[in-house]
Amino acid sequence: METPRERAEKLREEIRKHDYHYYVLDQPLISDAEYDRLFRELVELEQAYPDLVTPDSPTQRVGGEVLKGFTPVQHRVPLLSLDNAFNERELRDFNRRLKERLGDEAVAYVCELKIDGVSIALVYQDGVLMSGATRGDGIVGEDVTANIRTIKSLPLRLTYPLPRVEVRGEVYMPKEAFARLNREREDRGEKTFANPRNAAAGSIRQLDPKVTAGRTLGLLVYDILHLEGKEIDSQRETLEFLSELGFPVDRNFRWCASLDEVLEYCEEWQGRRHELPYEIDGVVVKLNSLPARQLLGATAKSPRWAIAYKFPAEEKETKIVAIELNVGRTGVITPTAVMEPVSLAGTTVSRASLHNYDLIREKDIRVGDMVVVHKAGDIIPEVVRSLPEKRTGKEIEFKMPDKCPACGSRVVRFSGEVAYRCDNINCPARLKESLIFFASREAMDIEGLGPALVEQLVDRGMVSNVADLYYLRAEELAGLERMGQKSAANLIRALEQSKGRPLHRLLNALGIRYVGLKTARILAEHYRDIERFSDIDREELMSIPEIGEKIAESVTAFFAEPRNWDSIHKLKKAGVNTVEPEFSMAQDSQFAGKTFVLTGALESMTRNEATKAIEDRGGKVTNSVSRKTDFVVAGRDPGSKYDKAVALGVTVLDENQFLQLLGRQAKA
Repeated sequence: METPRERAEKLREEIRKHDYHYYVLDQPLISDAEYDRLFRELVELEQAYPDLVTPDSPTQRVGGEVLKGFTPVQHRVPLLSLDNAFNERELRDFNRRLKERLGDEAVAYVCELKIDGVSIALVYQDGVLMSGATRGDGIVGEDVTANIRTIKSLPLRLTYPLPRVEVRGEVYMPKEAFARLNREREDRGEKTFANPRNAAAGSIRQLDPKVTAGRTLGLLVYDILHLEGKEIDSQRETLEFLSELGFPVDRNFRWCASLDEVLEYCEEWQGRRHELPYEIDGVVVKLNSLPARQLLGATAKSPRWAIAYKFPAEEKETKIVAIELNVGRTGVITPTAVMEPVSLAGTTVSRASLHNYDLIREKDIRVGDMVVVHKAGDIIPEVVRSLPEKRTGKEIEFKMPDKCPACGSRVVRFSGEVAYRCDNINCPARLKESLIFFASREAMDIEGLGPALVEQLVDRGMVSNVADLYYLRAEELAGLERMGQKSAANLIRALEQSKGRPLHRLLNALGIRYVGLKTARILAEHYRDIERFSDIDREELMSIPEIGEKIAESVTAFFAEPRNWDSIHKLKKAGVNTVEPEFSMAQDSQFAGKTFVLTGALESMTRNEATKAIEDRGGKVTNSVSRKTDFVVAGRDPGSKYDKAVALGVTVLDENQFLQLLGRQAKA
């Protein structure tokens, strides 16, 4: 039997572990409801035995640590967390404490929805955004200004140029964006995010702001930490003024004259939470009067004038009757739980993605298990945990197959990845995507072969293999929707033209994982003939400069699949080129071995087309100018790369000079 001291220490250790995974790694191991249960048990234990409280207990501090890679920022005003209330009695206790200190007349509240996101502090100087920082440990956060600027709802300039304004808000990811991001990550075989808060945290902490910009994030501001140039006396006035300044503010807040009105608000939004485009996990109840807040003050962890009413987690028990395997458009094999139907968040749920085999093993999920399910982000059904104590002995452990369920090809798993995938480019489950990529501009560049036509070719059974494209006849194509005789003849002509593409374009077109156009060129120039890939191994590939372990593993797996060789031999039989031509150094002496940098906009071609033209002639394109650069091609508005080239004495070509070098007619 554990003593109270032993239990308290065990809880602290467990909570610290989950704090680290949740706040630092952005990889929660348990649901929010399970975490709340652990934290609540520790709070009650320390209340019952005050001598057990330690300075480093999770109940005495705000969780979180500064990540390496971001500049630490000390907050002018500590960003405290909130105490939680889980029922009406605890809200009434909170109300009673305030009335005992302030009197009945001074106690009125503003209720706001508790957005499940990432807390952020923003500083504006003379109305212009100066910095944005995460909460961190409440005292020191992380400078994420470059990332926060990518959020479109964030004002870069306020409507009033006040001397200095510091505000606090919440960065969140909308439910639909969260679902879309997880679908994309699952398609790529990447680990999915557990919930929108987790996804928002992972997005705002990217070292590359372009990644953040590519994800849909929102912002809602709810507090003023420091204000110069204006006096404000209440929370309601604070929210109205924030809105006037141009900040996004959640308009669902409500002024409540009594606790009964607070309870009505909490009950209303507990039932309406699924109507919102973002996830909430409760209601924040704040004392409206700012002077009264000053009188109450705060503990080391949280203000005495506010409390978070946490909604009970909507979790249900059900039974897993089967685990199905689905092959995605990129070949990733995803296990899906088929469950006895259960009502969750207003809909009936009978299926839930299990994402990957590692997760199934980690949660010990078996066919026949009773499990707890909820909706991650109120939108994605998720199995939270299995219930081993309810097993009957008839449950079946799940194993990933070694053959693709859609085509029977070998299943592969690359090192460092959680995904199992089918590596057969002609797998029926991924054929359409393979064909679209095969025909794309940087691959075989088959003009006229777009997604709509691919859809018809596959659905009508005319193409079941990428090589089948080269066996199509004009009369067959002419009978398709929106395809007359002229369009059919044009497509046949485009297919014929594509047969002459060099080997590196074919290698790229085959869709080998981690092999893009640049890597395909390296491989093609090394081996010259596709037949030489028939007996390669990882070590041989890794001896080639710029070919790492992941690429070597992927290429080896691709060419070890017999069905891929069937396609290659069929392509070769159709007359598709499978060798890399040798460039004539005399003919291409102006390009071969030379390094180019492109800057500014070209009128006669795209950046990709210019890069391809240089590389096809034996040149290399890089992103930065150095003394090793041979030529800088400067289009319209060239920018700093042009200035650096001039400073270093690098030869600068305008667009006409570049076209002449390519042997093309200069533009007018």
